Amino acid sequence: MNHTFQQITQEKLPQIAKEIIELFKDERIFAFFGKMGVGKTTLIKEICSYLNVEDIVCSPTFSIVNEYHTVEDESIFHFDFYRLKNIKEAYDIGYEDYFYSGYYCLIEWSEKIIELLPQNFVKIQINENESDGSRTIICENF
Repeated sequence: MNHTFQQITQEKLPQIAKEIIELFKDERIFAFFGKMGVGKTTLIKEICSYLNVEDIVCSPTFSIVNEYHTVEDESIFHFDFYRLKNIKEAYDIGYEDYFYSGYYCLIEWSEKIIELLPQNFVKIQINENESDGSRTIICENF
């Protein structure tokens, strides 16, 4: 399944987050792609809000992974592989335990670990529209 959201502004993000989760309701691995500052973390915050995360959601740039808990006491894992020096570091944190846990995994800088992604995942590409600063979000199921 593929879906494109166009002319997205900050105000539309809560609705977009809801639609993404509902469109891909059976998926748990979401790999985010886009330039620095395009809004990956911002969209992840909205997805976590929709999934009823109780914790403060912030980018795990230095810790690589943050674990959040929902009101139903389910875990959601948020990864930021930007600072990963090599693929071995992903093995060192035990990525398999997270990716195959059955819980949501929201992954920033997925291109750094693309070969480790499970067979089924949702690719979310965020692009900035230079003409007006809005975003285009392209979701593809792999």
